[in-house]
Amino acid sequence: MRLGINLVPEGCAETAREAERLGYGVAAAPEGFRCDAVSVLSWVAAQTSRIELLSTVIQISARTPVNLALTAATLDGLSGGRFLLGLGISNAHVTEGWHGVPFAKPLARTREYVGIVRRTLAGEPAVHSGEHFTLPLPGGKGGPFQLRGASGAARVPVYLAAVGDRNLELAGEIADGWVGVFCSPEQAGEAIGLLREGRRRAGGTDPGQNLDGFDAFVSVPAAAGDDIAAAAEPISHYVAHFMSLGERGSNFYFRLATRMGYGREAEEVYDRFHGGDPIGAAKAVPLSFIDRTSLLGPERRMSRRIAEYAEAGVTTLGISPYASGGGDRVATMRAVAEAHRSAGAGDPRGPVRRG
Repeated sequence: MRLGINLVPEGCAETAREAERLGYGVAAAPEGFRCDAVSVLSWVAAQTSRIELLSTVIQISARTPVNLALTAATLDGLSGGRFLLGLGISNAHVTEGWHGVPFAKPLARTREYVGIVRRTLAGEPAVHSGEHFTLPLPGGKGGPFQLRGASGAARVPVYLAAVGDRNLELAGEIADGWVGVFCSPEQAGEAIGLLREGRRRAGGTDPGQNLDGFDAFVSVPAAAGDDIAAAAEPISHYVAHFMSLGERGSNFYFRLATRMGYGREAEEVYDRFHGGDPIGAAKAVPLSFIDRTSLLGPERRMSRRIAEYAEAGVTTLGISPYASGGGDRVATMRAVAEAHRSAGAGDPRGPVRRG
């Protein structure tokens, strides 16, 4: 199992360079309300030499599939073949409110979208006739186009963000990797079982075998320190924000917390957040929820948790470092790197995966 670092725009290049020096294998950039993933990763690519670059995740509703294929090919070429294309359907709150695109039938939309991206990256004509996308436009003046210089771009791995069972099976069926969040080691293992089922349906590995060449990237917050509650405190604000996005019925993170047995607590977090009390919402996040889905504490404690993630089948553990107890984000990054070595979880750089 290798290590990844989740970036924020501020100081992203410095963070990625330090992660590269420490032996991390992947630098991942989110996309949402603060920044787009491509700009951040382009900046990082120019100032690093080895670390891979993963978008976590580019929102399908924000770009046409051909535009995204062109973007992926360009960034992969400029970075020397280091780009990993992470995609996600996001949720109804973001898709309809932020991008003005209908959220209906997200799995079918994702399947069509990924198919067009892959064919375009492979240099095939951009032709598609489906329920959600039609290329070229019927009755229009344009004919089919092809991506020039696509020989290397065809090897860009495609990752899908997924939380629900059907979405996880789809990721196993059509993608090269999975991006997961808010996962305990036990839940990661369950998700990987669904990924295997999707791969089996696609005619790949048997469900009882490993997902050869498939990267299970799980994102976890991390904070070093002897006081577990103090380490968890800054993470509680992040959890409360995501648990309160949009309507609770369509919020993946709210539903996930409920499935983990925190339904009553999730209701309180949501109600406080939407009642104008984000600090109270953060305080309502159970410490046990944060602990189950994060790396907290001194090196030995984090090392045990890292080993549990590796045992569950996670192949990349992407940390979001937090400062606690007078430390800083870099101190947490270093502590996790040491804990990974102590856990004997393999090369933190890991293999380069090329589709």
